[in-house]
Amino acid sequence: MTIAEVLLLLVAGFAAGVVGYVTGLASIISYPALLAVGLPPITANVTNTVAMVAVGVGSFAKSGRVLLADDPSTPRGTGGGTSLARSGLIALLGGAVGAGILLASPDKIFVFVVPYLVALASIALLAQPRLRARVGERANHPAWWLTGVFVVSIYGGYFGAGAGVMFVALAMVLTGLPLWRATLLKSALLGIANAVAAVGFIIFAEVHWGAAIAMGLGCLLGGWAGPPIVAHLPATPLRITIGLGGLGLAVWLALGN
Repeated sequence: MTIAEVLLLLVAGFAAGVVGYVTGLASIISYPALLAVGLPPITANVTNTVAMVAVGVGSFAKSGRVLLADDPSTPRGTGGGTSLARSGLIALLGGAVGAGILLASPDKIFVFVVPYLVALASIALLAQPRLRARVGERANHPAWWLTGVFVVSIYGGYFGAGAGVMFVALAMVLTGLPLWRATLLKSALLGIANAVAAVGFIIFAEVHWGAAIAMGLGCLLGGWAGPPIVAHLPATPLRITIGLGGLGLAVWLALGN
């Protein structure tokens, strides 16, 4: 890799870390950047997953105390140290399943449906107020939440682009969390799913370590910078921005396939 390519990945990693934390759309920046420096698609996907672990590390180092603290206003099953550990375990299992699918199966069907999954999550996020009103008290049922975490984590371990949008949509629709806390929770759970998938990829797949380290360093700094930015952004415009960005990502993925 040239110095210019390393610098490109550092900058792209920082941007992906910030954008990924704020909107859940890190891969819309990081994945094309890895392709731009010459990595083939599968290697870029694997390397991207390894690098994205740093976003979760950076953001959790900055705001982990908030998630670990028990908050009486937080719905049962989604907040506090014990509940976070439960959700994290489910995310770990889902990420392992998703990574296993990628490593064991050449089937392209899952990749084919990815744009539709991202689009569905984006639409759900845009329609979140109406969906919350319809779901009502069922929104705070932990079983629905944990099932959703498992499904999204499978996708996150398999490919991951747009998984952050899915986690935010899931938290906004199935829990009573405010957007800022849903964003914190998304980063933690996605980081866990990415981490377990990354371990599998490191052992069984081809990771481009030069690219992963360069982008990962940028992602670490971007993830660290993300929480203070979210804390000062208005909830409704941010939710709409994330939703529209997710729809754009869905279109980009559909055209790419």
